[in-house]
Amino acid sequence: MLAQYLPLAILAVLAAAFVGLSLLVSHRLGPHRPGPVKAAPYESGIIPAPETDVAGSRFAVKFYLVAMLFIVFDVEAVFFYPWATVLRELGWYGVIAMAIFAALLFESYYYVLRKGGLQWD
Repeated sequence: MLAQYLPLAILAVLAAAFVGLSLLVSHRLGPHRPGPVKAAPYESGIIPAPETDVAGSRFAVKFYLVAMLFIVFDVEAVFFYPWATVLRELGWYGVIAMAIFAALLFESYYYVLRKGGLQWD
């Protein structure tokens, strides 16, 4: 029974080893030149300078709404592909379930549109 999961376990170990080895090699071979420019905060294309006092000001929520919308539609694409491959086996139940799922996701898109998150004035 557990022999079925052996290829998955091997793949997980190989993936973890690749990630660990990549991080180790980049840390050992990468340049180490820290400086004030690299340590300065940077967010949303705005470089906070002392004369502009951006460090204490607020950023527009639109940046975060668009980022979250992007993640929501990526998750939607991840769920649509397996659904499309087994659509004939699921029948009408699968179609109705995915329609409800898509409607809930498009509601988030409608929310961002209603809040003006996609209007860049």
